[in-house]
Amino acid sequence: MTMLKVVEVLAESPNSWEEAAQNALRQATETVRGISSIYVKEFEAKVENNKITSYRINAKITFALEGKE
Repeated sequence: MTMLKVVEVLAESPNSWEEAAQNALRQATETVRGISSIYVKEFEAKVENNKITSYRINAKITFALEGKE
C-alpha cells in the first residue's frame, strides 16, 4: 500500500498566481521526490500604491513516501 504525505507551502511571484504555484512546485522538487499533486488552498495579493506588487499562494503538495511495501 502506498503511503502519501501532504506538506503545506507558501510561495510568491511578482507576475501571477500560476507562477507562484510553479515556484512552489519547483522548489519542492529540490528536496521531495514522487510529487503527485499540488492543491492551491488560498490566494493573496500584496498591494502597494493601488497596484498589485506580488501574488501569493498557500498550497498543499502531495507526494508518496518511500520505503518497503
